[in-house]
Amino acid sequence: MRHVTGGLLLALFVSACKTTTPVVQQTPPKPVILTLGNKTFTTDDFFQSFTKNQLSADSAQRTDIKEYFDLYTNLKLKVLAAEAEGHDTTEAFREEMATYRKQLAQSYLTDKLQVESLAAEAYQRMQQDVNAQHILISVSEDAPPADTLAAYQKIGSLRQQALAGTDFAQLARDNSQDMATAKTGGNLGFVPVFDVVYPLETAIYTTPVGSISQPVRTRFGYHLIKVNSRRPSRGRARVAHILVRISPGADEAGQKAAQDRIDAAYARLQKGDSFELVCREVSDDATSKTNGGVLPIFEPGRWVPAFEDATFSLIKPGDYSKPVRTNYGWHIIKLIERRGIDPYTTLAPSLRQRVTTDSRAELLRQATVQRLHKEYPVDEVKTLLDVALTKADSSLLRGQWRYTEPLDPALQGKTLVTVARQPYTVNQFFAYVRQRQQPQRNPALASNPATQTDRPVSGSPVVAMHRLYDRFVGDQLMATEEANLDKKSPEFRALMSEIRDGVLLSQMMEQNVWDRSMSDSTGQRLYFEQNKAKYRFPERAVATIVIAPTDSLLKQATTLFSSRPPYQLRRSAAPLAFTKNQTTLTPQLRENLFDVLVVMSRNPDYVVEVSGSHDPSEADTVSASRIRNVVSYLQKNGIALSRIMEKDYQGARPGVARDDQRNVTFQYFSHSKEDAVRVLNSRFAASGNQPALTITEGVFAEGTNPYLDAINQWKVGTTTLHRDNKAIAVIISRIEPARAKTFAEARGTVINEYQAQLEKQWLAQLKQTYPVKVNEQEIQRLVK
Repeated sequence: MRHVTGGLLLALFVSACKTTTPVVQQTPPKPVILTLGNKTFTTDDFFQSFTKNQLSADSAQRTDIKEYFDLYTNLKLKVLAAEAEGHDTTEAFREEMATYRKQLAQSYLTDKLQVESLAAEAYQRMQQDVNAQHILISVSEDAPPADTLAAYQKIGSLRQQALAGTDFAQLARDNSQDMATAKTGGNLGFVPVFDVVYPLETAIYTTPVGSISQPVRTRFGYHLIKVNSRRPSRGRARVAHILVRISPGADEAGQKAAQDRIDAAYARLQKGDSFELVCREVSDDATSKTNGGVLPIFEPGRWVPAFEDATFSLIKPGDYSKPVRTNYGWHIIKLIERRGIDPYTTLAPSLRQRVTTDSRAELLRQATVQRLHKEYPVDEVKTLLDVALTKADSSLLRGQWRYTEPLDPALQGKTLVTVARQPYTVNQFFAYVRQRQQPQRNPALASNPATQTDRPVSGSPVVAMHRLYDRFVGDQLMATEEANLDKKSPEFRALMSEIRDGVLLSQMMEQNVWDRSMSDSTGQRLYFEQNKAKYRFPERAVATIVIAPTDSLLKQATTLFSSRPPYQLRRSAAPLAFTKNQTTLTPQLRENLFDVLVVMSRNPDYVVEVSGSHDPSEADTVSASRIRNVVSYLQKNGIALSRIMEKDYQGARPGVARDDQRNVTFQYFSHSKEDAVRVLNSRFAASGNQPALTITEGVFAEGTNPYLDAINQWKVGTTTLHRDNKAIAVIISRIEPARAKTFAEARGTVINEYQAQLEKQWLAQLKQTYPVKVNEQEIQRLVK
């Protein structure tokens, strides 16, 4: 044995001395920083995980290398345990990982520079508002070449007429096949970014004012654009409105009645009534009247022009317009706030999301597919493709195409195209077509239903089939690239590894820690008893803290809260007007009473006071009957009797006109301090100020609230403070002495700590199963 070994060593030495044999350079092994059982982890893998964590974590949560190494070790121990139990081989795990992979791959398949460029372009376009008209000549994207050419020639002829001086609006009325805009001369108004398909948007934002664009092809046909004007962006606005609707078929008397109502509402505002009060009593917009008429924030192009013009003519928050007529009726508009366009750094994430989901997504996809065509060979069998395309018929245009297997012998199982050396058969392509086919949509200018046309479309089944074939090949290229991402992108590979570990970690924590800690009531109780001394409440104050901008507003609030609930909100509903001796609810009175029902349904802490009286010529029982019928209506519609208070004046109310004595009136109260604060704030805002009253209720220990900490000695009662130009009232209703917590009070903390104990015990077991060996030299090298 020694002889053989010696001979081998000699042979190796001799061969090493020969200059004719090249020396093979071997890559040195990567240094190992951690060994768990027989599994090793390299320094590179650990450091990559550490640096990624540091970059993505909040600065307050970052750890040093030694701390992170402990976390890394514990994670890998848990993952090893999951693998040993086969968690990484289950069908559920594979499906979950496939979903994560698909989601993550999307960002790697899309050109990030192109996404950023489109997002920046959209932001730049948002800086201006563009008013435009258009003409559409419809032609399907699946149209045969002759139809496409005819549409192109038609739009070209119209362009020449427009350039020669023919009125563009008249050309649109006579020729445009966008039925929604043709009757208005093709008017699009001010077109916001993302509101129309991307090619059309580009034409609108790049055509000079007064000019006619070149023909623009979209999936709906050919367009001409005329740009009428540009202006700097008005930004966005939030408004409240009072609406008096006008029925489309209203006669002259009906229109006059609507105008009288809005004029009366405007007169009340001029006299000093709050906008919110008038809105609740007058507005016909049921969705906004209960919150003072406030509408979602909007940008130009989203509302009818008259409404927008009135909105953006208001200067200061709190200003309101004169009555404005739109196709919905009459409005009075109050400005709440004006906002400019946010900085690009703020909007960039949402813009990137939008450009990858709107019509620009197809542009991004096409760029990716073109790039992949250069990386992966695509070989199609042209003669076979021509035969396959002939199998399409008109049912494909309706999204109802079918085929039967086996196919014709000339097609069955034959390779139609090879992508990256992977063959795909005619059968696979036909299955794809059947799954992806869609009935042709009627052309639509945008997602806005108001711009859709009812014009039917037609096309060539062969062209439609060929478009799906191109899509099929593109999908296979994308799938090929996705399958190769692990090899091509170390970052993708590392992220997928982290996701895999995270999924396995979650499963193991659920099994060994979380479920056990939640279900093991005996273990929870035992842990509590062993650590009972540390579960204590310090001395605490049960308090309400009210912060107001002025002493007067603070006084209103503290006076209100000094009474027992329910608190009077000074918020009322429109009265029900009865005729002489009438007690029954007419359909009109029921409709008016419905508003009370809505308010009570939406505000569960509300209580309503129903008050009735009668004029001197009516019997005493009349007011009681009116109240009873109103209360009965509310009860039958789900309002509990405990939420209704009755008040019968049993005669005339002081200071009320004779006809108004027959009214049933409503006054709202609430058991909630928050409701009272909202009402106080609305009155404060009505005077031109921003709502600023806030209220905080709770049980506070020392050090948990700065205003309570400012009081030297806690005692029951109200203490007033002044800080930062604010008036503060600290209302202490009770002092809770220090005491031990019960198990029920400590249970949340106990479970968290019990989980930590279980995890620690589990990790100790894992370290027995997978002995931990640390390369301290590598750690010290990284620390330096």
